[in-house]
Amino acid sequence: MTDTRPEAHTETLALDRMETPVGEMLIVTDSDGAVRALDFADFEARMRRLLARHAPGASLTPGRAPEAVRRAIAAYFHGDVRALDALPVKTQGTAFQSEVWAALRAIPVGQTRSYGQLAAAIGRPSAVRAVGLANGSNPVGVIVPCHRVIGANGTLTGYAGGLERKRWLLAHEAANVG
Repeated sequence: MTDTRPEAHTETLALDRMETPVGEMLIVTDSDGAVRALDFADFEARMRRLLARHAPGASLTPGRAPEAVRRAIAAYFHGDVRALDALPVKTQGTAFQSEVWAALRAIPVGQTRSYGQLAAAIGRPSAVRAVGLANGSNPVGVIVPCHRVIGANGTLTGYAGGLERKRWLLAHEAANVG
């Protein structure tokens, strides 16, 4: 009997590392130059878990991210806080997650939103918890700016990269938004 199932598509993704003022970042890109994951090196296990969910079957090999991606990340950390806006990202989340991630990218630099405001922005004001879960499943942190989401009372809430980094990123953006 022959196996008629479609072959699993295996994709090779490049893993690059880059120093930033808040720690080493991991940059995962595909052959088209799209960013598939971006996280801090001390959260590599988390990044790999998310990548396994969003790019099942992909293999990760050391490699250099495209220069345009590296330049944009460097520019962001050197004060051009809009440098990441045009970077292509590719994720394979659910339709709901994709909606949330698009809404995250629509939050202007230097501004924040609560989970409730984000839920309202996608037309699902009662989906606050689901928005929080989608936010936490974002594999492309900083570019898809989940750090711009805060508690309803204006306090900093959990961030996968740590609250100190979240505080730094928000202060960095506020200081350079001009």
